[in-house]
Amino acid sequence: MTMTSPNPPAINPGERASIGRVVKDQRKAILVALGFAIAVYWIAGQFGEWTLAGCIAGGIGLGLVNHLATEYWLLRIITSGEQPTRSEMVFATVARLTVLTAVAVAIAVVFWPDGIGLLLGLAIFRLVALIMTSVPLLKELRKP
Repeated sequence: MTMTSPNPPAINPGERASIGRVVKDQRKAILVALGFAIAVYWIAGQFGEWTLAGCIAGGIGLGLVNHLATEYWLLRIITSGEQPTRSEMVFATVARLTVLTAVAVAIAVVFWPDGIGLLLGLAIFRLVALIMTSVPLLKELRKP
């Protein structure tokens, strides 16, 4: 299941969900995250801000891990053929975001003040993921 391509590969109930499938389907998001992480090191490194660069790149990486975990969870639901209840979906989302928040805040506090870059990295990845998800959907809506 690819949220970043207009024609995602077919997923059949009963098919086995795998992390490899998620990584394959999300290769564009992974490459963009890698590109941003390299750009952060390249830009911040020129100013000698290696800790800040590491924190921003870590935030991008943490955002990518969250994105891939979400996609894997969705793939497991689709392939199982189950219809999760609203409360199950809310619980899974809140649990994942609670862990993400706890890890992000802990790292930000440990590396303060450069650690705030981790939150910036998370925001950068979230914006990229939103754009990569929205553009194909908008293209589909524009088709006659």
